[in-house]
Amino acid sequence: MYEMNRRQAIVAMGAFLALAGCSGAEQPKKGADDFSGKRDGSLQGYGPGTQFKAAVPLTFTVLYNNHPFYPIKNDWLFWSELTKRTNVTLQPSVVPLSDYENKRSLLIGAGDAPLIIPKTYPAQETPFVASGAILPVSDYIDLMPNFKDKIAKWNLQKDLDTLRQADGRFYLLPGVHEDYWVEYSLAVREDIMEKLGLQVPQTWDDVYTMLKAMKAEYPDAYPLSDRWSVPTVGGSLMSVLGTAYGAPGGWGYRNGIIWDAAAQKFLFTGASEQYKQMLQYLAKLVQEKLLDPETFTQTDEQAIQKLVSGKSFVISSNAQTLVNEYRPPLLKANPKARLVKIPQPIGPMGPIKAAPHITRLENGVMISKKALDSQNFVAMMQFIDWLWYSDEGQLFAKWGIEGTTYTKDSAGKIKPAPDVDFVGLNPKGSKHLQKDFGFHNGVFAYGGSTELLESTFSDEEIAFQKIMNARKAMPVEPPHPLTDEEREQSTLWESPLKDHVTQNTLKFILGKRDFAEWDAYVAELEGKNMGSYVNLVNGAYERYKKEHG
Repeated sequence: MYEMNRRQAIVAMGAFLALAGCSGAEQPKKGADDFSGKRDGSLQGYGPGTQFKAAVPLTFTVLYNNHPFYPIKNDWLFWSELTKRTNVTLQPSVVPLSDYENKRSLLIGAGDAPLIIPKTYPAQETPFVASGAILPVSDYIDLMPNFKDKIAKWNLQKDLDTLRQADGRFYLLPGVHEDYWVEYSLAVREDIMEKLGLQVPQTWDDVYTMLKAMKAEYPDAYPLSDRWSVPTVGGSLMSVLGTAYGAPGGWGYRNGIIWDAAAQKFLFTGASEQYKQMLQYLAKLVQEKLLDPETFTQTDEQAIQKLVSGKSFVISSNAQTLVNEYRPPLLKANPKARLVKIPQPIGPMGPIKAAPHITRLENGVMISKKALDSQNFVAMMQFIDWLWYSDEGQLFAKWGIEGTTYTKDSAGKIKPAPDVDFVGLNPKGSKHLQKDFGFHNGVFAYGGSTELLESTFSDEEIAFQKIMNARKAMPVEPPHPLTDEEREQSTLWESPLKDHVTQNTLKFILGKRDFAEWDAYVAELEGKNMGSYVNLVNGAYERYKKEHG
């Protein structure tokens, strides 16, 4: 979960008030007449367990994030089967993954965005709220019975509250998970550990011991040389390590604010004692030549090449990169090499699986305000609800068609069809679930039950998840939405603060600035309005708590 970002009283019917767990800010339910003229093609009696199929053929535009690992094909089975099941044809506006966020902003700003805007992470919707360019989707949850059902069944109210804006509404339909999904950790050369008589490291102190042993045996190598630092310095490494210390960096840094549950207030991440301790750990690794200093500037390709060539033995990973990007070239270069993803090492915070800023929400869907003008608006909301939130739609998006792209064994366990491969679950398969069929596409397939999630895991990934799921999750941080004026002011403060934190993070780690200057560094942050920024966020938290409970 990255960063996931992963990232509010709603205007909806009274039944949903209890569901969302909010208080007096709720407004009256919209009357049925609000959707008069907007129900063409919709399905009467639609609810959980009902196959959505439009009453007439419909076409909806969708912004499409084109992933280079499985570039879009017009003849994918996904498209034709989706139309067969729902009577809906999707018309994609294709944007390269590398330019997706920028292009999405331009299209929304110009009023040219497609009706359905997926692959939007929590908080990425916020810049579009003030203009009214996207719908406050919480006003229309009545039309999405599967979404409502999962929020209630999986007790996701507090997670959902983190999306709320100052008006009490939320503007993003997030992907939802039944449980936390810990995706990233370190991948380690298991054969090297065995050679050196080392056990899988349980803590970050154990990681240090392991790296020291590797360095002693291979003095010309940097045992840890990492990726995912472009464009976010420290990407996965500082997010995972920072979570263990209580102050996530990298992908987990977000807006530079962390929740202190003991003090019941927000703090500035980059000035916290926890963040300092994380940097001191990394600086020790660099100083002792256990961590490649190029980690923070090199491309992913350079980091992978060092791993493949034996110049490093440890790298950040998730399940898919382990199988798709690391093992094939590594085994080609060294057939005896064995690379495994280890459970996240434990740090000062103890055995946790999620920091307070981590929720069970994933990237989701924004809806253009133009959709509300459509006579097919209700049908479109039903379609979105079925594809992204129903059990049937999620199974279809992830796995496709039973008997064609997947099968079930006698115990009901899902497996790829004999000629289909996915993340190495069936390496002999001549066809690929994503590349050749378009299923398990990141635009459409995310969220779902733990059982469905684990159906895409290898036995070793399930073992990893079992260990991580036994750990505790920290309580989700409370909502603290800013008003439009506050958001504009916070942006003026947040950007220079983040730049200064990033620059000095590298200086401290690489030994270009001594930790004796930490207090001076914090004073520099104060000079860049850190105190005012934190007060603004805490003020928003107190206001929201007073107004909405």
